[in-house]
Amino acid sequence: MKEPAHPLRLRRRLRRRAHRVLRRAALWTLRPLRRRRQPPPGDRLRVRVLLQNAHGTGGTIRTVLNLCGHLARDHDVEIVSVLKRSRRPFFPLPAGVTVTYADDLLGPKGRSARVLSRLPSLLTPADEASFRHMSLWTDVCLLRRAVWRAAPPDVLIGTRPSLNLLAAELAPAGVATIGQDHMHLGAYRPALRRQIVRAYRRLDVVTTLTEADRAEYEAALAGSPVRVVRIPNAAPALPERPSQRVHKVVVAAGRLVHAKGFDVLLRAFVPIAAEHPDWTLRVFGGGPRRDRLRALIDDLGLGGRAELCPRTRDLHGEMGRAAVYALSSRREGMPMVVIEAMGMGLAVVAFDCPTGPAEMIVHGRDGLLVPAGDEDALTAALRAVITDSGLRDRLGEAALRSARAHHLDRIGPRWSRLIRELVPAAPPPRRARRAGVSP
Repeated sequence: MKEPAHPLRLRRRLRRRAHRVLRRAALWTLRPLRRRRQPPPGDRLRVRVLLQNAHGTGGTIRTVLNLCGHLARDHDVEIVSVLKRSRRPFFPLPAGVTVTYADDLLGPKGRSARVLSRLPSLLTPADEASFRHMSLWTDVCLLRRAVWRAAPPDVLIGTRPSLNLLAAELAPAGVATIGQDHMHLGAYRPALRRQIVRAYRRLDVVTTLTEADRAEYEAALAGSPVRVVRIPNAAPALPERPSQRVHKVVVAAGRLVHAKGFDVLLRAFVPIAAEHPDWTLRVFGGGPRRDRLRALIDDLGLGGRAELCPRTRDLHGEMGRAAVYALSSRREGMPMVVIEAMGMGLAVVAFDCPTGPAEMIVHGRDGLLVPAGDEDALTAALRAVITDSGLRDRLGEAALRSARAHHLDRIGPRWSRLIRELVPAAPPPRRARRAGVSP
């Protein structure tokens, strides 16, 4: 007999179900307002990109900023950051790109804004990770400042499920819509996945980072007119001098959350620490699991051997002072940090998790792949590159060559072609423009 659900889980499930009903009602009410808005005259395509937090950290933010800088060469590009949660951006904002903020959490708010900020969002699915940061006031700001502004874009690009759903369901008629998936379809909760499959059919294009995810979306969206296109991430500009792999350091980086698997990496490093006391593990990042990981370092006796370092603006410099990069993620989209590590000439050891690593690394040629979640296999692979400097150098030099496929001058033109295909009647691009950052 099926065991009854725990009361707390049951309440959460009921709240999510009620939220889905309210969200459908809100969309049904708002959909008639999707009237066609004529873009203002101009000789450059207008591209608007919706990003959750342009001032935040992480691979998605970095790659979106990187891409927008490239697109601004030929188009008028605006990034709309859903939230502004810090005054200073973690990554430099790209030159030539206008950045606006839908909901400035640092600025003053009127009475209506304060009241609506206490109510949950109706546009963001409750099963989406960003839901806890959103509010009904954020919904109003998004519609007013990003979707239904008087001057619409020619192309509207979302960068996560909640923003892709917004573009699919409420973008003005006549605006070309693109939904980027920076994870993969199988990574989302079933209820969110069902909403994605229903709504993404209204997009013009869905872009994925990997061939595996492209095939999964093709199957899920079969019979709809949406195009599914694979375009991998482009690496940011890297220092001309890569790592010489002489420093006895294994480096890892990412948000300190369960999905990144740093707990597995720490346990896998225990035998390495005992066998090679001159090698150190450094993990860079911030997040909710910091205290738990610090306690694990103490429990495993890795004090002084494994360092939990704050997130850094100079990750490439830290890579230059390391010899090996380790990816222990339980799941990924297409980890930008691996592309950067390969571009810095590090020997990369990675779990073959879904998705990404297997499409970036050829095992034994430009890195080592080990079965996802296999702690002993991760230890063995780390041991191999630590004890064999020749293997380490061969992998690192091959990684440098492989990383060239992710240079912006190769990936950027693929995005430019896609955008031109969506708006074929647009005039040819003209480079001169003015742009700025608005508060």
